[in-house]
Amino acid sequence: MRRTVFTEDHDAFRETIRAFIENEVVPVYDEWYEAGQAPRDFYYKLGELGIFGIRVPEEYGGAGIDSHKYEAVMYEETARAGVSFGGSGVHVLLGLPYIQLLASDEQKKRYLPKFVSGEEMWALAMTEPGTGSDVAGMKTTAKLNEAGTHYILNGAKTFITGGVHADRVIVCARTSAPTEQDRRFGISLFAVDTKSAGYSIGRKLDKLGLKTSDTAELAFVDVEVPVEDLLGEENKGFYYLGQNLPSERWGIAFGAYAQAAAAVKFAKEYVQERTVFGKTVASFQNTKFELAACQAEVDAAEAVADRALEALDAGELTPAEAASAKLFCTEVAHRVIDRCLQLHGGYGFMNEYPIARLYADNRVNRIYGGTSEVMKSIIAKDMGL
Repeated sequence: MRRTVFTEDHDAFRETIRAFIENEVVPVYDEWYEAGQAPRDFYYKLGELGIFGIRVPEEYGGAGIDSHKYEAVMYEETARAGVSFGGSGVHVLLGLPYIQLLASDEQKKRYLPKFVSGEEMWALAMTEPGTGSDVAGMKTTAKLNEAGTHYILNGAKTFITGGVHADRVIVCARTSAPTEQDRRFGISLFAVDTKSAGYSIGRKLDKLGLKTSDTAELAFVDVEVPVEDLLGEENKGFYYLGQNLPSERWGIAFGAYAQAAAAVKFAKEYVQERTVFGKTVASFQNTKFELAACQAEVDAAEAVADRALEALDAGELTPAEAASAKLFCTEVAHRVIDRCLQLHGGYGFMNEYPIARLYADNRVNRIYGGTSEVMKSIIAKDMGL
């Protein structure tokens, strides 16, 4: 069936991205995979291509296009090629919304030109060891000094994607104690310069999947953060985090759908070439039925992902709708990729095949951005249960 979310402009952008991936990423992707991260200079290439500035206003060096559809095209094209753009995804998906929503004009003038060029890569540091999905339980603190010029930041964060290469990290920290009425009160957001004294990168974490994105532990020991780098108002951080979660969850949902579609493509190509008992694997009825069932699930996930995309662009995507899209698309991707790997037989277990890497990469989709269990809780609450 014909999709209606994309225009000729998106189709032209798709051709550009596909050529860029074939020329700049595919030839060196195995090297990135072995190194456990994309090289820092690759992000400058993304900046030159204009990837980081699509939704940034023209006055700060961007294209000023208020739409997530170009990001959607990138999700589809990277999945189709079996690659990723390293840890740069969080730069736009997680970093940009907070700058747009919370930064003052002065801050935007400082932050956005370097954001667009790739000179300053951004990440978001929310999760702490031992807190997981319980953001309100964070222990990292930011205390204003006596002169009122700097916050003194102390604490630790973990699972921070983009954390190795990041030049600025949006750090969530407690500026006040929680109240009896609201344990979520007292959290603030800071755009922390990673070159600051006392800021350190711990282990680069060894993950099951997403091998080319740099994910790290971060530590802060008496880091001085200028008051000019507070994002938004003090103590309202939890509220700000909640505002941006729908767009983050849409991104995970759409990426998962794109991975499922890519898995079907990989499996279809493989079974048409692979022969057993003198016949192609594709000629067996079981193969046809399995791929047909997978395609039907992908069609449904595409419809859900596209609907969420249209709602997001219209500013109408609710937290419950985003949770529903994330839950559905990530669960579909889990089932489809597993079945497509099975059709590869033993080769599906080899990392040289994209389906194996996809299988590992996909698993985190049901965990980060809020687990599937948390998504169900949000949906159930919205149902009045």
